Amino acid sequence: MKYLSVILSVLLLACVLCACTSGSNEKAAQNTSEETAEQETYETNENTQSSGGKILVAYFSATGNTKAVAEKTAEAANADLFEIVPSLPYTEADLNYGDDNSRTTAEQNDDSARPEISGTVENMEEYDTVFIGYPIWWGQAPKIMYTFLEGYDLNGKTIIPFCTSGSSPIGSSAENMQSLTTGASWLEGQRFSAGASSEEVSDWVNSLGLK
Repeated sequence: MKYLSVILSVLLLACVLCACTSGSNEKAAQNTSEETAEQETYETNENTQSSGGKILVAYFSATGNTKAVAEKTAEAANADLFEIVPSLPYTEADLNYGDDNSRTTAEQNDDSARPEISGTVENMEEYDTVFIGYPIWWGQAPKIMYTFLEGYDLNGKTIIPFCTSGSSPIGSSAENMQSLTTGASWLEGQRFSAGASSEEVSDWVNSLGLK
């Protein structure tokens, strides 16, 4: 009987040890699985952040006023900058608003006018958000902006217009350009004076909540 009791005690102890070892192995496996999942999630988030969210500021400036605001916008938004340059530059005579026969007057009165652009944005697909800047001509955006918008696939992108003028508001200029794009999300535009400060532009960019 004493010998049998010893054997039973040994068997019982062995069972307890096996149970403890099994529990420890399961817990270790669970911890390893959780750590792996956390690492995969972190890597996915990191890759997502690094592969998207690029911002472009594309602008047309005939006299330099819009260029100044565009540069301040790009700095505030940590964005790339692209100047929309006409293949045929505008001369001082072309910009004579008082001449009914000037080039700009003719273009603005012609719905089909699409002035050619010198150069392209080669990597447009990399940008999620595109600011477009322009001066106000006869209450609207210059027709070269129409050329730019129709030249790219902007589907899925966020478009943010801004303009410069002496006194004219942004008016329907952005709305008319919006009709040229398909699948893009347009935010409300902003008008700036020629002498807009960096603080004024930065406050506007920050109010958009871009990441």
